[in-house]
Amino acid sequence: MDYDSLLNATALAIPPSGIRRFFDIAAEMEDVISLSVGEPDFCTPWHVRDVAIDSLQKGRTGYSPNRGFTALCREICSYYSRRFGLDYDFKTNVVVTVGGSEAIDLAIRTLVNPGDEVLVPQPSFVCYEPIARLAGARAVPIVTRVEDEFRLTAEALKASISDRTKLLILPFPNNPTGAVMRREHLESIAEVLRGTDILVLADEIYSELTYNGQPHVSIASLEGMKERTVVVNGFSKSYAMTGWRLGYALGPEPVIAVMTKVHQYAIMCAPTTSQHAAIEALRNGDDDIIKMRDEYDMRRRLIVRGFNELGLDCFEPEGAFYVFPSIKSTGMTSEDFCERLLRKKHVAVVPGTAFGECGEGFVRVSYAYSTAHINEALRRIGQFLREEK
Repeated sequence: MDYDSLLNATALAIPPSGIRRFFDIAAEMEDVISLSVGEPDFCTPWHVRDVAIDSLQKGRTGYSPNRGFTALCREICSYYSRRFGLDYDFKTNVVVTVGGSEAIDLAIRTLVNPGDEVLVPQPSFVCYEPIARLAGARAVPIVTRVEDEFRLTAEALKASISDRTKLLILPFPNNPTGAVMRREHLESIAEVLRGTDILVLADEIYSELTYNGQPHVSIASLEGMKERTVVVNGFSKSYAMTGWRLGYALGPEPVIAVMTKVHQYAIMCAPTTSQHAAIEALRNGDDDIIKMRDEYDMRRRLIVRGFNELGLDCFEPEGAFYVFPSIKSTGMTSEDFCERLLRKKHVAVVPGTAFGECGEGFVRVSYAYSTAHINEALRRIGQFLREEK
C-alpha cells in the first residue's frame, strides 16, 4: 500500500524530534555520557511514592472525573495562589492532563482555528510549532538573541504581529536557553498585548527552577492578563515525576470548559494513581523543591564555568536546567558538532537547531545530572576540542 498517500499530510510532513534522535543513537552505544535529555536525576520523593503505593493497596484504581480529582484541582489552585499570587476557582478554572504536553496540545487546539497565526519565540521546546500545524495554524517564529539574554522583547513581538495573530506562546523559564522573563520584561510584553484579542499560552513547567534569588513571575498575574492567558504547568520537573505523566492548565472558565471537553473525548482522565501522588506533592513537597533547586544551582554554576574555560562562550541561564553554549568558534555546524562529539567521545548533547533554525551555532546541554557526570562530560569535550583544532 502507498501509505504516504493515505496518511495525514500534515502529520507526515512534521520531522521527528531532534532531541530524541541523539538520545536514540546514544542508547545504542556503550560508555556514553548523555547530557541530552531534560529529565531530573532525582527519584520522586518517598513521601509522594508512599501515597501512590497506599492508593494502589487500597484499590483506588478507577477513573477520576474528566477534569481531575476535586482534591487535586483544589490543591493546584491553592499552590498557584500561595506561590505566584494568582487566584483560580478549582471548580471551573483548572483541568488535569497527561503531562504538561497534553495541556499545551489542548490549549492550542482549543484556541486556534485554521489559518490563525501562533507566535513562537525561538529557540524553544520542540512541540509548539508541530502542534500548531496539526491544528491548521501557522507557527510564526520570533527569534530571541543572546544579546537580549534570550528574552522576548516588546519590539520583536510588535514586529511579528499581523491581523491573523491569535496566540502567543510564552515559554519561560526557557528550554533550551534557561532564559527567564522578570516582571519588568513581562510588563513590556503585556503592554503590547493589552487592547488586542491576542491570547497567551504561558508554559511554566520550569517555574520553580529559577536562580539568583528571584522567584518566577507569571504573566497571568499582571493587570489585564489573567483573562487572556492559559497557564500550563506540571509535576515532571519540580517534583522529579516525569514518568507519572501529570500536568494541568489554568485559565478562564470558557477556555477550560472547551479544553476539558476535548480532553474528555481524547483522553478521558489523567492517571489516577499519579493524581493521588500529586496531591501529596503539592501539600508537602515545598522542601523537596528547595533541595533539588539548590543542587541544580550548584551544577549550573559548575557547567557554565566549565564551558567558558573550554573557550565555548556560555550565556548564564537563570532558570530551568539547561545551558546553551555557543560552538561557533569551532567552525562546525550544530549538527556536525553533536554528531562528531557523540561518535568520537561518546558525549551526547543536542543541536541548537532542534529548537528552531536560529539555534544554529549553539548546543543544548542539560545539567539535570550528577556533578561526576558533568565533570566527565566536560573532560571529554575538552579532549574533543583539542583534537579538532
